[in-house]
Amino acid sequence: MDGHKKEHLEKLDLEHSLLEIEKLFDGQTPKKQGFISKLLKKDVKNIIYITVLLIFQNLPIWIIPLFTAEIIDLVTLQPDGFVLKIIVSGAIIITSCILNVPFTTWRGRVMNRTIRTTTAKVKSTLIRKLQRLSITYHKEIEEGVLQSKFLRDMESLENYYRVLINGLIPHIISATVSVGIAALKNPIVLLFFVVAVPVNVIIVRLLRKQIRTRSSAFRKENENLSAKITTAIQMMSVTKAHGLLSQEATSVDQKIEATTQAGLKLDKATMFFGSILWAAGQIVSMLCLFFCVFLAIKGILTVGEVVLFQSLFTSVTNAILAITNIVPNLISGAESVRSLSEIMKADELEHDDGKLPVPGIKGNFEFINVSYEYPNSDKHVITDLNLKVKAGQTVAFVGPSGSGKSTIINLIIGLLTPTKGSILVDGKPLEDMPKQTYRKFLSVVPQNTILFSGTIKENITYGLSHYTEEELKRAIDDAAISEFLPQFPNGLNTQVGEHGDKLSGGQKQRVSIARALIRRPSILILDEATSALDNVSEYHIQKAIENASKERTTFIVAHRLSTIRNADLIVVLENGKIVEQGSYQELTNLNGKFRELERLSTFSGE
Repeated sequence: MDGHKKEHLEKLDLEHSLLEIEKLFDGQTPKKQGFISKLLKKDVKNIIYITVLLIFQNLPIWIIPLFTAEIIDLVTLQPDGFVLKIIVSGAIIITSCILNVPFTTWRGRVMNRTIRTTTAKVKSTLIRKLQRLSITYHKEIEEGVLQSKFLRDMESLENYYRVLINGLIPHIISATVSVGIAALKNPIVLLFFVVAVPVNVIIVRLLRKQIRTRSSAFRKENENLSAKITTAIQMMSVTKAHGLLSQEATSVDQKIEATTQAGLKLDKATMFFGSILWAAGQIVSMLCLFFCVFLAIKGILTVGEVVLFQSLFTSVTNAILAITNIVPNLISGAESVRSLSEIMKADELEHDDGKLPVPGIKGNFEFINVSYEYPNSDKHVITDLNLKVKAGQTVAFVGPSGSGKSTIINLIIGLLTPTKGSILVDGKPLEDMPKQTYRKFLSVVPQNTILFSGTIKENITYGLSHYTEEELKRAIDDAAISEFLPQFPNGLNTQVGEHGDKLSGGQKQRVSIARALIRRPSILILDEATSALDNVSEYHIQKAIENASKERTTFIVAHRLSTIRNADLIVVLENGKIVEQGSYQELTNLNGKFRELERLSTFSGE
């Protein structure tokens, strides 16, 4: 099969699997863990395969007590040929132990592949869901909370799934087989085996609610702590600058203490739960031993059968104890499923289903009576906006803070959808276009530069699998990176540090601009792209923007009005409405709102 075709089929298979995983979350409730049961059903063939291997793996657990009892009776009674029978029994025990090794390895390989593959698909599904959720959703949830959900809850979910397959199912089979052997040997003794189950079930039902409550509280405190630590790290420079280290440390300590106390309460409940189960199991086990000894004295059982029943009962009680001991893990896992389902069931999505792909974008825009208001708010951020932009034009949006500039940019990118009216791109409604393909024709330079830990080159070419050295060099030159590159011995291979902290504000901004230009977009969006630059850097960037703007439709948000002198159209906004529009010279001659903004900008610059 051709490599590209195989890769495409694998991608389709993965996407189908991810869609199935997402559907499994439907109907998820705190009381009915439908997601896990559906997940197990999805892997039922592998689980049956693992279970068959488990039976062969566990043969020594059942064979050893049976043949040990027989050996004891042979030694005690010494019938004809007992020595040979002892040798045969020993050989069977040794063979079963040797066979345990390959079956254990075989089962472990199949089980681990099943668990890791399934949980990896759940992780991929979660990431894709986060990508599809609207920008509004991401603004309303803290970054630290999302990190906690993805890292801690996903780890807990993986442990939950592993406990089910590698803990619950094997122990249930072990207990069932042991009870079956006891039933065949002596139905009377079976009564003690039957009593052990309800005793443990009653204890679990009595203590389960307390553990679930403690687990939920611990999970929420962990999310709060994660959010606080993320904020503390992001605000470190501000905290130092304002001499707030002591106050911030105290605030973090309070969150740590709250998490610690919640964890201690969960640990206490879990330990109490385990100790009660252990004590109950030992008491019932001793009662079984005394009963078997009594039957042996009466001649109903042999000495070997006493040992057999005690071994079988120990196996059953250990299995039940193990099952009940993993209840806290199951409750914690169920809590994690509930936490992850909060993301999976969020419906603030960018819906692209059924939309035709976009073959290309020229860059003509038309805003028709566009209004926007944020959810749970009756105040319009944008009101009845009407605007026409021809392909290749450079349009600048200016206005005071809160006038709606950033909202318009988010509407153009497709991160927000108008609550009223529509935006046409090349004559077609933007809401009818699949956002992911539409955005391939856009490049955005945000106000807050976003760089990741890597080299300058890696940050410029982020997300590009194919590019030429000529395209890279042109982007570097256009963004005036060549001006500061000689300062770094490693040039383009210089590590920028986390968030680009090893670069100055202007240098980071120019890397961000180069990242946008190398993509040769049809639409270029500059959200205060020169805000972090000094006058020299601004001059270089301004020339680059002018050159880049000739080939594409460009939208600029600017506070420094000197950077938009050559814009084809300047739109002045106030309270979400257009109050003026025209060229730089036309608006200056009006001596209106734009002239006032220009005077403030000039005063601020001086």
